[in-house]
Amino acid sequence: MTVQLPAPDEPLRMVAVHAHPDDESSKGAGSTAKYVREGVQVTVITCTGGERGDLLNPQLRDDPEITPERLPEIRRAEMKKAQEILGVDHEWLGFVDSGLPEGDPLPPLPEGCFASYPVEEAARPLVEALRRLRPHVMTTYDENGGYPHPDHIQVNRISLAAFDLAADPDYAPELGEPWAVAKLYYINAFHRQRFAAVSRHLRAEGTPNEALDQMLQHYDESHDRLLTTRIDVRDYLGIRDDALRAHATQVDPEGPFFRISHEAEVAAWGTEDYELHISRIGVKLPERDLFAGLRHEAMEARA
Repeated sequence: MTVQLPAPDEPLRMVAVHAHPDDESSKGAGSTAKYVREGVQVTVITCTGGERGDLLNPQLRDDPEITPERLPEIRRAEMKKAQEILGVDHEWLGFVDSGLPEGDPLPPLPEGCFASYPVEEAARPLVEALRRLRPHVMTTYDENGGYPHPDHIQVNRISLAAFDLAADPDYAPELGEPWAVAKLYYINAFHRQRFAAVSRHLRAEGTPNEALDQMLQHYDESHDRLLTTRIDVRDYLGIRDDALRAHATQVDPEGPFFRISHEAEVAAWGTEDYELHISRIGVKLPERDLFAGLRHEAMEARA
């Protein structure tokens, strides 16, 4: 398979695959906002409409305009607003939210939902998107989905499948010309190392965050994710938060996402973090750029 590297006058391209509207704003939003403003063509692909999401903003629970019947429409409007704030392009993959089944025994998935599809069948529209958009970099979730929501786990599965199938000239030629994405990353959005650093900073400042410290008790250091690539997003935290607040039905504006100041985040960590899971080009780790090895000046230096 041939990886087509960007030409000198060709924009870099990135696809970020997410499960539901709002995931793009809580996972990697600072990075996508940064890259858009640097001239990268960034497309967010949302696999489902988030139809089974709960109304999580207590300030809206008595709003008569927000009904279960209207929630899909509302979530699409919220996604449009977040897209505009981030500056990304956006596409829906068209699947129906699986919800988060709970109970013992665990109830079956809803019929026809995203996570119920065979992986290769669910990957087909993503293969078509990758061949059409021709990204150099793709981001997705790890094998646990970042957290074990069935749609997040399915995102991982179809992303890995589409990464391979999009490059296979023998697979589904009706979906477009083959395209080999150069690099596939896992988004490590919520990890112990970052939270622990922020907690230490807040304690040193005399302003410990009890909720953060309680959350850290559920993390096991032996399960820390690999951080190969750290993107400086210190200048994009405001954009990230604005995009997340755009998902008003899904986010409590007084909730834990917003209780840690930007000053504390910048001082303690200041990056969004990724794991380079597959690369079809030579790399040198650690990285500070998802496009490391793909920018033309770097390729000229290697020549």
